[in-house]
Amino acid sequence: MRRYALASYLTGALAARTGDEMSGPALMLAGFALTGSATAASALLAGITVSAVVGGPVLGALLDRAERPGRLLAGAIAVYGGGLGLILLGLGRVPFIATLALAVATGLVGPALAGGWTAQLPRVVPEGPSARANTLDAMTFGAASLAGPALAGGVAEMLGAPTAVVVAGVLIGLAVPAAWRLPRVPGREAGAVVGDLAAGARFVLRNPALARATFTSVGSCAAQGMLTACVPLLGERVLGGAARGAVLLSCVAVSGLVVNAVLARGVVMAPDALIRTGALVQAVALALAASGRPAALIVAALLVGAGQGPQLTALFAVRHRESPDHLRGQIFTTGASLKITGFALGAGLAGPLAARSPSGALLLASGVAAVACVRTPARG
Repeated sequence: MRRYALASYLTGALAARTGDEMSGPALMLAGFALTGSATAASALLAGITVSAVVGGPVLGALLDRAERPGRLLAGAIAVYGGGLGLILLGLGRVPFIATLALAVATGLVGPALAGGWTAQLPRVVPEGPSARANTLDAMTFGAASLAGPALAGGVAEMLGAPTAVVVAGVLIGLAVPAAWRLPRVPGREAGAVVGDLAAGARFVLRNPALARATFTSVGSCAAQGMLTACVPLLGERVLGGAARGAVLLSCVAVSGLVVNAVLARGVVMAPDALIRTGALVQAVALALAASGRPAALIVAALLVGAGQGPQLTALFAVRHRESPDHLRGQIFTTGASLKITGFALGAGLAGPLAARSPSGALLLASGVAAVACVRTPARG
């Protein structure tokens, strides 16, 4: 345990998440460049994310059962990075439906890059994740969200969109050694995977705080997927180039990091309430973005980040607070997979709509985020 410092955990998490955040925009840009279709580009993004709803819970159950969860995590990360390369090789060379199927298969292990990492934080900080460790972990998402899209746009503009996909895969691969060295967890009991899956799902549904946080975060991610699907067209029609649309996602990340840093000095709002407030801020921002003006788009992106960044930190706090140790991996990966799937459904729905009316897609995204901030009734 002493050999594996928090710094090693954060370094691996940052590399994996930066590659992950870069891979989505890079795949969209590559799909758009090689097929000339915004619908195909959004379908590719939806394909690599939608299967997480199946892969996440299974991966989480296996991580909870594993004595060396880092080895399993490292394998999943390597599969995801390699899958990106195969998708790129298939674009324009094989029927698009085959490439889309490969994206769906690759996406099964996608939750390893998000919830799979965060679920291991209590192993790295055995006395329990402090507010500082929790915030630092959440900030790796913010930093990755900043660097990933910027790298995707920059590399795509200078070296081409396919090269951006390659760089994303390399970054993800750099996280494999850090995952491999995650601490051993002795004394794990081997139960039935199906039983573990049912127990984790029941716990989330019956825990009011987890159920509410999951509902709101998934709705917010669906709205974020809709925004992301609009990015290439917004860049092309408003900012002077499809690759420049990735700048909007970087604005989201910058704002999220800044607001998180300010709130880390003293948050006066409970994490449960902060999750819903973040969804409301994003709803307002997306409505503003629908105006389609360059200045309004930048302001809207900054507002989206102001809601999204603190919402993620608060979500981690609620999950760590409510999750029992024997179900922690499954709860985190299940939550991540539901968010990824919500993002995928949003991107897939918004792609065809954005091709006709980006403003219409953004207004729909605003409505989805507004619904997500509604307080759901307690269950259990």
